Amino acid sequence: MPTAVFTNVDWASLLYHLTGLVEICLMHPLDVVKTRFQIQRGKTDPTSYKSLGDSFRTIFRTEGLFGFYKGILPPIMAETPKRAVKFFTFEQYKKLLGHASLSPGLTFAVAGLGSGLTEAVVVNPFEVVKVSLQANRNAFTEQPSTFVQARRIITTEGLGFRGLNKGLTATLGRHGVFNMVYFGFYFNVKNIIPVNEEPTLEFLRKFGIGLVSGTIASIINIPFDVAKSRIQGPQPEPGEIKYRTCFKTMATVYKEEGTGKMTQYMSCKISKGSNLILKIMSSFLGGAVMLLVYEYAYAWLQENW
Repeated sequence: MPTAVFTNVDWASLLYHLTGLVEICLMHPLDVVKTRFQIQRGKTDPTSYKSLGDSFRTIFRTEGLFGFYKGILPPIMAETPKRAVKFFTFEQYKKLLGHASLSPGLTFAVAGLGSGLTEAVVVNPFEVVKVSLQANRNAFTEQPSTFVQARRIITTEGLGFRGLNKGLTATLGRHGVFNMVYFGFYFNVKNIIPVNEEPTLEFLRKFGIGLVSGTIASIINIPFDVAKSRIQGPQPEPGEIKYRTCFKTMATVYKEEGTGKMTQYMSCKISKGSNLILKIMSSFLGGAVMLLVYEYAYAWLQENW
């Protein structure tokens, strides 16, 4: 019936926003610190943090508690369309791939890749504004607002790949790779591990799968995330564009700051792996929270509404 369909769409929209809002509020301080580590250029950078603890202490001392929430408005504004695009396109790509002779596991992965690439196009302008605000080390009260910052970027740099859409290739790689691994792993493993009738154990089953999915996806997509932050963040010298495209930026960071070991390459050797820790913490916890909030809230709505 049309009424039931309309109600389900309303519920889904509400849950997309609720899920994203919970994830952002919990994870944004980690995201701020992660971005700071990604844009600093080794020990020669005068603004580099000595350690993970030093970064938290320094931000709190110089920028205040709200310093950990710099740039939070753009991701909040992007959450509803971002989540709607992520889940809606994932389902649509799954349906389209159902006509191809692909295994179920590969179907989930390819559908995840498609949803991530589509999602990236939607969120990239918001990411550009967010990273530029997170990179600002002034006190929170001295920092320009989100709308002032967005207007400045558009006025001085335009709407193209050097302005509000810079870093799009890296964002495509980040979201495409993450969603490909995340959805592919989560739904395949979830279908393999039996549902547990005991509520606590079932919660732990879903939470554990979400944690592992987010962890694996986060480790794999770190080079794209570092490249995105370098391109969208402040350039080393005013007027100079050192970081341009995704793979060239990866190569530059690896050449100047890497040592050749795979584990250090994965984190681009940002502050001795602190970026790797922060990226995993923010993404795997966020991934688990995202799925759990959605699934349990949706089940509650179905039961009570």
